Amino acid sequence: MPDIYIGFTGIAVLLLLLALRVPVAFALFSVAVVGLAFASGIDVAINLVRIEPFHFAAHWSFSAIPMFILMGAIAQHTRLATEMFHAARVWLFGVPGGLAVAANFSCAGFAAASGSSLATAATMGRIAIPQMLDAGYQKGLASGVVASAGTVGNMIPPSITFILFGIFAEVSVTKLFMAGILPGLLTVSVYASMIIFRCWQNPSLAPKVQMDVTWASRFKSLGAIWPIILLIVSLLVGFYQGILTATEGGAYGAFTLLVISIFQGRMSREVFVKSLRSTLVSTASLLWIAVGAIMFTRFLAITGTADAISDLVGIWVSGPISALLIAAAIFLVLGMFLDPLGILLLALPIVLPMFRELGMNLIWIGVLVVKFIEIGLLTPPVGMNVYAIKNVVDDKIPLGTIFTGTFWFLSCEVLVVTLLILLPGISLWIPGLLG
Repeated sequence: MPDIYIGFTGIAVLLLLLALRVPVAFALFSVAVVGLAFASGIDVAINLVRIEPFHFAAHWSFSAIPMFILMGAIAQHTRLATEMFHAARVWLFGVPGGLAVAANFSCAGFAAASGSSLATAATMGRIAIPQMLDAGYQKGLASGVVASAGTVGNMIPPSITFILFGIFAEVSVTKLFMAGILPGLLTVSVYASMIIFRCWQNPSLAPKVQMDVTWASRFKSLGAIWPIILLIVSLLVGFYQGILTATEGGAYGAFTLLVISIFQGRMSREVFVKSLRSTLVSTASLLWIAVGAIMFTRFLAITGTADAISDLVGIWVSGPISALLIAAAIFLVLGMFLDPLGILLLALPIVLPMFRELGMNLIWIGVLVVKFIEIGLLTPPVGMNVYAIKNVVDDKIPLGTIFTGTFWFLSCEVLVVTLLILLPGISLWIPGLLG
């Protein structure tokens, strides 16, 4: 059998395994190894299994991932999200839909500390949604804002998704971090504007909350979170000035957040062990998926399938816009069935050659890819963030209501994506300042 047939057969088998709910890592790895054995012999397959996982795990940029995961785990287990929501609530209670707007911005702040969309949605959902429901907020708005704003964790640095994209696309992770700042801020700003406008037009969506708020209480609320704000700002400045690499930033962030938690009395032995355990589990899971994706990429390259796909796609691609539309379709379809990392690592071998052939800026492409993944976290039938919220609210809010609540935010995403495509400078201005 010609190698190209083996390659496309491997893709078909992979899709079948994913449809049968086989874990992404094992589906990718098993198809790649068996396919390589058929195409190049068992010795080649075994040799690649021996070499490729080590080369990937030893990549300098990958060492940042466990540190950022630890940073997020500490943030998740030390009541940081509670303090962020409280501060946002007292500062924004006077605007229409104040609790929803507070949830939106506190999700963005927590996402910057945790780097995980699912962790942000699940953690903030436990805190913000019950308070919005108690205040009489519409269930769709209360659940939709947390599910949607939680996706910003993929965009606002530090972002694990950007690290993996940088490794596979062979571009600067630091520049990707910088590129995500303005699109992330744009997203939460558009969300906030939509919430305020809707609640101003229809006050029944979010009844006004009566709170005794003074300027003294506002500034007092910042006391618990100012070290975190300082940490996030110092990380971004360190990346921008070239003082910190992504790996050094991960170590600095995890260590600093650990020290802050100790001095604020949030860290206990139980919390520390729980943070380490979740870090080890998440890192191991991510490594398995990434190794499977690396092996599958090698399989497609050796069989010539990657080039064939690029040639096939090239028939339909007449320029950058059509390439982006095809990529968006691929990511959104995969987003209906897979987790974010599975989407990224499965689709990159297909779309990266296409973008390189067209000479498109891969930093800009990285931002758009992450944005497509964010949208995939909200789209049915398997919007991962929506199901994370459903696990939090249990039977209080039907699944259909949560999906309906995200509709308005998906409309905002269409606007944001359009702006990012038409105005690449939104993504490229800050990285351009780095030289």
